[in-house]
Amino acid sequence: MKTIIVRTQQKDQVIDITDLVEQYLSQEGPEDGLCSIFVANTTCALTTADLDPGTDLDLLDALRHMLPQLSYRHPHDPQHTPDHLLSSIIGPGLVIPYSDRRLMLGTWQSVILVELDGPRERTLHLQFI
Repeated sequence: MKTIIVRTQQKDQVIDITDLVEQYLSQEGPEDGLCSIFVANTTCALTTADLDPGTDLDLLDALRHMLPQLSYRHPHDPQHTPDHLLSSIIGPGLVIPYSDRRLMLGTWQSVILVELDGPRERTLHLQFI
């Protein structure tokens, strides 16, 4: 297993981590298999996306508009609840097949970390199976 720290710079941010994952895959993983990626935080998430210019902001805007304006009951900061909810909806992990130590992503697909409560340091765990 490999642990990586990713530093985010903004409250809401999309970070392409494809090259970072493939860098470790090329150094440590078997030639073919599955790459499991898990983020050990509750206010960010992992997914794949097309990152044409502006689509990162479109994703963040769409996510923020998904949740209704409610009176949330989060004990330490109710205004912080949407960050937790959105990260739960997206999810903390991915499993991606790889071959010849390259992720088997679609033409426009990138692996992204979706930051919802930055700036912070985020802990990613990678396991090559």
